[in-house]
Amino acid sequence: MSRVAVVAGASGFVGRAVVGALEDDGYEVRTIGRSGPVRWGDAAAIAAAVDGADVLVGLAGKSVNCRYTDRNRDEILRSRVETTRELREAVAAAARPPRVWLNASTATIYRHAMDRPNTESAGELGTGFSVDVAREWERELFAGELPGTRRVALRMAIVLGDGPATRMLLRLARIGLGGPQIDGWWFRGGRRYRGIGTDPSGDGRAPRHRTHGRQRFSWIHLDDVIGAMRFLISRDDLDGPVNLAAPSPRDNRTLMATLRRTVGMPIGLPAWRFMLEPAMWLLRTEPELVLKSRWVVPERLESAGYRFAWPDLEPAVRDVA
Repeated sequence: MSRVAVVAGASGFVGRAVVGALEDDGYEVRTIGRSGPVRWGDAAAIAAAVDGADVLVGLAGKSVNCRYTDRNRDEILRSRVETTRELREAVAAAARPPRVWLNASTATIYRHAMDRPNTESAGELGTGFSVDVAREWERELFAGELPGTRRVALRMAIVLGDGPATRMLLRLARIGLGGPQIDGWWFRGGRRYRGIGTDPSGDGRAPRHRTHGRQRFSWIHLDDVIGAMRFLISRDDLDGPVNLAAPSPRDNRTLMATLRRTVGMPIGLPAWRFMLEPAMWLLRTEPELVLKSRWVVPERLESAGYRFAWPDLEPAVRDVA
């Protein structure tokens, strides 16, 4: 009998790659999504898909590449927590539950860090909307007893590949706007960064840090997302949160210089926060995506012996450009 893998949220660029990799590994892949034979909200169909599977991968969730309006904030949280709950209930009800469940999370769960990297063992969680979403997401994943299923939260850094974040950064570099993004003064009004969920955190104001474009940029190549997931499926001794990030994070200035070299653009105009805020409003996204200092390293993966295919930024960027 063939091995079975279930991928929930398979329509994104990471999900499509995961489905292809699992099929290459010989799995029969069943998908759960907003369309197709197994859809969110159909508890019986989800339970039937999960029962008897060897591997479950949860990747569902609305993209955070949007404005944090009340409607989008609620949907970002709901699309992660409710889908994870539906998967957990299906696993709990299964006669033959999957032996491993890899579920997406985010490296944004950690605080804005300029002083030292965040690891799974010593990392400090942050506050505010994005962090609260991640907390609620992981809380739902690890709720209850699932004795037959090993659960892993994939705290993913920004993924380099044919995805929206990489395309946006390369586009900025190509048109001469590939300078550093610099935090600074802006009106502190608004409530879109306020906490959310069962225990909201933060004061609701847009965070501001004097980083001078040196905010850290943690990243991972799509090949290593797939490689790390294969590694975690094979290792019965690894569960809980795992950082999916390359071992060599860089800062924003280095990132943008690397992008300029890659696309052959000799200049890159810098952008201060007072320029980014109206620009991001027009693009219907948030400055947090480029201004937060995400300094995350893969302590558990490296300790367990995982070898990164793309450990350095410039070769990884050139591969996906």
